[in-house]
Amino acid sequence: MKRTTLLMGLGTGLLFSIATGTLPDVSKIATAYGQETGTTPDTAPQPASPRAEQEGEEAENDTIHLSAAEQQRFGIQLAQAGPGKLHDYLELQGEVSINSDRLAHVVPRLSGIVREVRKSVGDVVRQGEVLAVIESRELADAQAEYLAASERLALARAKFVREERLWQKKISAEQDYLDARQAVAEFDIAARTARQKLHSLGLTDEHIRLLAKRQPDSSYTRFEIVAPFDGSIIEKHITLGEALKEDADAFMIADLNTVWVNFNVYPKDLRHIRPGQAIFIATGQDDPDVEATIAYVAPVVNEATRTALARTILPNPAGLWRSGMFVTARVVVGDGEEVPLVVPKTALQTVEEKTAVFVATPEGFEASPVQTGRVNATHVEIVSGLSAGTSYAFAGTFTLKAQLAKGAFGDGHAH
Repeated sequence: MKRTTLLMGLGTGLLFSIATGTLPDVSKIATAYGQETGTTPDTAPQPASPRAEQEGEEAENDTIHLSAAEQQRFGIQLAQAGPGKLHDYLELQGEVSINSDRLAHVVPRLSGIVREVRKSVGDVVRQGEVLAVIESRELADAQAEYLAASERLALARAKFVREERLWQKKISAEQDYLDARQAVAEFDIAARTARQKLHSLGLTDEHIRLLAKRQPDSSYTRFEIVAPFDGSIIEKHITLGEALKEDADAFMIADLNTVWVNFNVYPKDLRHIRPGQAIFIATGQDDPDVEATIAYVAPVVNEATRTALARTILPNPAGLWRSGMFVTARVVVGDGEEVPLVVPKTALQTVEEKTAVFVATPEGFEASPVQTGRVNATHVEIVSGLSAGTSYAFAGTFTLKAQLAKGAFGDGHAH
């Protein structure tokens, strides 16, 4: 009630001063108000500074919180900072190609009319799986020839047994016995030749064995084109109803579980390249290079390109490497220079116009500004800002930078 009276009095005095053209003594008003509220102008509560609140929010947004599952999904990998060598590298340009040791051109081996086409480009096939079926008169002739030769051989053997028994009993002449034995040898050669011809057409021993047991009205013209090994169909040149020749390239099958990467090496660099040497192939992503081994170095220089071929074989179970892709690789040259602290280039990001490394802390990832020193094609020396033994992210750092930027706008996982 007393405070209300005071305020009313102050208000009346202010109106009176305005009406008379005089200003009230502000200090007296403040003193009177302080005596009433128990405060002074110096101790009165002040509102929080907007700048201080902003700085507090920025401090909270400096830490990026990601769960283990999120780190795995974003491809974030950690390492401990420590000493290492700065090697000199020789950079090579290469191209991914199909492993020719696991490539097959499937031809029918005989002419005929295409009756079935069961597979197409992109299909994965197993060894022995039927790709297509053709109807071939040539196959019928070959099987008929084998059956006739087998029948003649069986009759010749029966006659030989009879002549041998008669000759032993002195009933028939020796010449009849010798003629029968010669006939067996000749028909045996003919039967084996007909059998080998069926083998050359792709028929198996089991198929040939069952050939004589077929019904007289069975078809002898049906021929199946099968896959020679497990792989993927990369080309198909066969259509239903087509008249196919024996040397037609019907299918092309490749085992894509491994691929070749071929590099062109200039003569001046050949002294640095040798089989068994480690080579690091860039993936073109925010990931570490893939390490492989040089499998082959050509002993001659190509006259057209004036380069020598070097080749490596890469495992490709997930099909990430595709024929025709261009890649860049590096080969270590020399022993390298030892430095106290070195990190991969993939660990560095520019944050607020400063070079930084994302350090892993119990609270999350924090961007730590660093000063760099010597550098090569893949690694860089850290002069200051990172201590040995500190855990840091060397892969997926661009994602961390993006999360940090999102956190600055109040979004994402930075808190």
